[in-house]
Amino acid sequence: MMSRLSWHVGTTVFAAIAVALIVLVGLDAVGAIIDQSGDVARNYLFTDVLIYVCTLLPSRIYEYIPFASLIGCLIGLGLLAGNSEVIVMRAAGVSPLRIVGFVLKPVLVFIVLAMTIGEYFSPYLDQLAEGRREYLRKGESAQDSASGLWNREGNQFMHFNVVFPGGVLYGVTRYQFNDDRQIEEASFASRATFNASERYWIEENVSVTRFLENRTEKDKLLTRRWESELTPDVLTLNILPAESLSIESLYNYIRFLDLQNIETASYEVAFWRKVLQPLVIIGLVLLGISFVFGPLRDSTMGFRIFIGVVVGISFRIFQDMLGPLSVVFQFPPLLAVLAPILFCVLVGLYLLRRSG
Repeated sequence: MMSRLSWHVGTTVFAAIAVALIVLVGLDAVGAIIDQSGDVARNYLFTDVLIYVCTLLPSRIYEYIPFASLIGCLIGLGLLAGNSEVIVMRAAGVSPLRIVGFVLKPVLVFIVLAMTIGEYFSPYLDQLAEGRREYLRKGESAQDSASGLWNREGNQFMHFNVVFPGGVLYGVTRYQFNDDRQIEEASFASRATFNASERYWIEENVSVTRFLENRTEKDKLLTRRWESELTPDVLTLNILPAESLSIESLYNYIRFLDLQNIETASYEVAFWRKVLQPLVIIGLVLLGISFVFGPLRDSTMGFRIFIGVVVGISFRIFQDMLGPLSVVFQFPPLLAVLAPILFCVLVGLYLLRRSG
């Protein structure tokens, strides 16, 4: 009996979360297409805009799963409550906590989906999408210092127009200075690829200008070996925002910055937000369940959706405020991430206890 009841509640909630997620991601994608349409140019067509937005869809799914779970629970349990099924379950002796367990089973599927996307797909696809867009807009052309990525290694300054995942660079400009800060050499390569086995770069179509005492010397090379400590992993850390990095990358980068005595608070906030994402989802779901059993028991479906959107936006604002505040006022980033979660859990448990 309980297994059939669990399956019925679970499938209803799962379908509601899936629909909410599709609607949220779909609306966001439409907005992104409209926003990107302004960048359409000779080499960057509308079809390229669609490809760019589609490549970023996994990241959008990861971002919206917590709020879709909240809204989906409000909708799914609201449907059951509207059909008096929740009342029948309660009359049959099914406790609110047991119903919470029924709801959390399909939510676990979305938690696993979110963690898989955030750790294995988003970092690669986000870099691929940005790299492809920049390549179509600038490609192998000369340096555009207004965009791209700058990097320094010793007395050498480097600029890359486009950074693709896996160690592929386009528009590589390098400036070599001596100890007196006088330029010795400037070079431009249309492309550079990383040899992972021997850990060096190969530049292609290289133009070199050497600055001697009374003259300059120019040279052109088809290929050139470039020895550097720079790796594709380091480039990924620099090209992507902290929230787009995987948990493993953030952890390793935080350790590296600690060794260099560099401030790590912003990366720690991103790290804990990634690690505690399952608790964020569970906290919001628990809050949504408590609303259905409590204040929103007799409300319309439209009002429940409205409350879900308001709560989701409020949670996100609270979360986004505490992160920077932890950096400014130097309190633990873990506390900044945990506070909104604990608030949702405590309010949810309080409302469930009152309804029980």
